[in-house]
Amino acid sequence: MARVVVDVMPKAEILDPQGQAIVGALGRLGFVGVAEVRQGKRFELDVDDSVDDASLERIAAELLANTVIEDFTVTRVPS
Repeated sequence: MARVVVDVMPKAEILDPQGQAIVGALGRLGFVGVAEVRQGKRFELDVDDSVDDASLERIAAELLANTVIEDFTVTRVPS
């Protein structure tokens, strides 16, 4: 078995209202110096060794991310 992490983030040109709300809340709580927050999603998959990188990319692109508005990275985590 291998652990795979898929991180999904809004594309840079896409407005992130959740991130903006977090920045606003940080300011109200007295935290200064945070200019921007982007909120994304993280998926952890346990896969057997037969799952190749191309399959993982396809899983991310077709199921885990909306590639119109989101970018993703797929990372195999060393055991």
